[in-house]
Amino acid sequence: MENQKYSTLFSPLKLKGLTIKNRVVMMPMGTNFARADGSISPAHMKYYIQRAKGGTGLIDVENVNVSNPAGSNGTTQLRMDEDRFIPGFFELCEALHAQGCAASVQLNHAGASARSSRIGMQPVSASDRPSKRGNEIPRPLTVDEIHQIVKDFGAAAQRAKIAGFDCVEIHAGHSYLLSQFLSPTTNLRTDEYGGSPENRSRFLCEVAREVRSQVGENFPVMLRISADEFVPGGNTLNDTLEYLKYVADLVDIFDVSCALNDSLEYQIDSSFRPDGWRSYMARAVRERFGKPAVTMGNIRNPQVAEDILERGDADLIGLGRALIADPDWARKAEEGREDEIRKCISCNIGCAGNRIGKNRPLRCTINPSVIDGDVYRNRKIVRPCTVVVIGGGTAGLEAACTAAEVGCTVFLLERSNHLGGHVTDLIRLPDKTRMGDFTDYLTHRAQKLKNLTVFLNTPGTSDKISELRPDLIVNATGSIPVLPNIPGLRDVTDQEGSPIRTVFSMINHLDSYPEDMTGKKVVIAGGGAVGLDVVEYFAPRGAEVTIVELLPSIGNDLDPISKVGDFNMMAKYKVRQLTRTRLLEVQRTQFLVETDGKRYALPLDYGFICLGMRAYAPDLEEIRTNFRGSAEILNIGDSRKAGQIISGVQEGRNILLTLERLGFLPESIL
Repeated sequence: MENQKYSTLFSPLKLKGLTIKNRVVMMPMGTNFARADGSISPAHMKYYIQRAKGGTGLIDVENVNVSNPAGSNGTTQLRMDEDRFIPGFFELCEALHAQGCAASVQLNHAGASARSSRIGMQPVSASDRPSKRGNEIPRPLTVDEIHQIVKDFGAAAQRAKIAGFDCVEIHAGHSYLLSQFLSPTTNLRTDEYGGSPENRSRFLCEVAREVRSQVGENFPVMLRISADEFVPGGNTLNDTLEYLKYVADLVDIFDVSCALNDSLEYQIDSSFRPDGWRSYMARAVRERFGKPAVTMGNIRNPQVAEDILERGDADLIGLGRALIADPDWARKAEEGREDEIRKCISCNIGCAGNRIGKNRPLRCTINPSVIDGDVYRNRKIVRPCTVVVIGGGTAGLEAACTAAEVGCTVFLLERSNHLGGHVTDLIRLPDKTRMGDFTDYLTHRAQKLKNLTVFLNTPGTSDKISELRPDLIVNATGSIPVLPNIPGLRDVTDQEGSPIRTVFSMINHLDSYPEDMTGKKVVIAGGGAVGLDVVEYFAPRGAEVTIVELLPSIGNDLDPISKVGDFNMMAKYKVRQLTRTRLLEVQRTQFLVETDGKRYALPLDYGFICLGMRAYAPDLEEIRTNFRGSAEILNIGDSRKAGQIISGVQEGRNILLTLERLGFLPESIL
């Protein structure tokens, strides 16, 4: 179906032997779905097929290791270093092609981004410089080893072509091996592979030449680069344009990314960066070399994608986390169903937080079924079921919508005058506005379901619940700030005229804080995610910010992207960080604290209590008493245990398991 509104986005692109049906490219993102031996798994197959079914034009499969074990990236990574991996990739390509989707694969060697604990040897690189602050010291490669890795890239490319891929991508960015040779921050060599841009690009040129010799002239070769490294002393965009002239004739498509490990918040975009902010880099590469370019970077709105293409900034639109969040992004955009797109909120918790931060398989805060997609909607209850959900936050909305989508009659009771829970407060912070896309999506999804009735301004009292005759009651009443029994804290916090507030009271008084806070002292008790949200708001306004944390470090609950971004932000604005510091007493004009046995006062103009959240379920025991034996009762989300949105949304989707257990829904065969 042709969409006139996005006519460029949904036009084909032909290049050599490759035809891409539209301009939507799924970016290569590690998943930790691979089997321990590096082979493709059933989870991989389902995951990629869902995105192909969703209308994606080209899927660039996550990075595969060309030289095992030294080149390994991640806890579990796909491999392309031996012929025995070809059959699995052949099946994947077959399945993607059956959906009309073209397939590429990213070839990579991790270099110094590998870990000795995983590969059983010292990592290798251009020099003895780690790829990230604090990483272990790598060993410089010998020239003979470089030549062998060149051959490894070529052999992997040949295997990819045999397996049925339509294209291969050489990964030369993001602090992996080829990037480590290109960047002056990690390449201190004095031989023919170091020094000048021509020498630093020599390894990449040899790889590209070998890959081309193995796949032939009519097979497209893509090159991923970090166009601007965004680190002191690193390659700028102009520097990259200089070294690319040595390799430009050897590749067909430029995949224009950016950043290194120490600037990770640019590579895996922080939530506050504008949609499509990187496209100027792709435009510069495209204009200099006259070849197709891919751009990416917080693109979730189809109109933004169309505008980028129309301006001539790029030829292809790369979607990464957007397709984790919604595998049907392309199809929904093409069919004019933009309001049904589950837009990524760039929280980086389920994706980067799981995979990079904790070595766990990929997940998503807003998509509780990354692998299988929305196939559950094809299932229907076998006998009538009435569900009452108490609380219209993200967990309650997900539970209500999921139950209604499989045929239950659902009533959602929300005490306030709006849906969305705490998110509706948080999105008033400038750096959190994208979270509103998720509550908008959930609200729209609920409005479309005729068997889901929402009651606003309606507490979940036993009398109201009784009127609705439920078979299943879901309590999702959320959480409230923790206010410990610290002297003075409860007396002054959130009191009229007091400068001491919790984060939600702060948000409700945003208009009372001046734009220019130069000279104002802001003290924040609590160095978790919420405390750092407050830092992000006040530090750029010129305030003298101090953050107090009892634990040895700040940001323990953060994903790695937010952590890098927040620590860079705190360094930029000279935020005072007091760790291993106990809050002893709260007064209107100061916090009394203790560090290493020393007690002292922190004078303040504004103070904030960000010591965490606790479950809030005031009526749950009464409900359990009144409905014991007549209805099943679930307590989900923050009202069970205060945590991140990802947990509550998953628990909301898990209502399917309860419906199965109670016999309302046949067990899934997935």
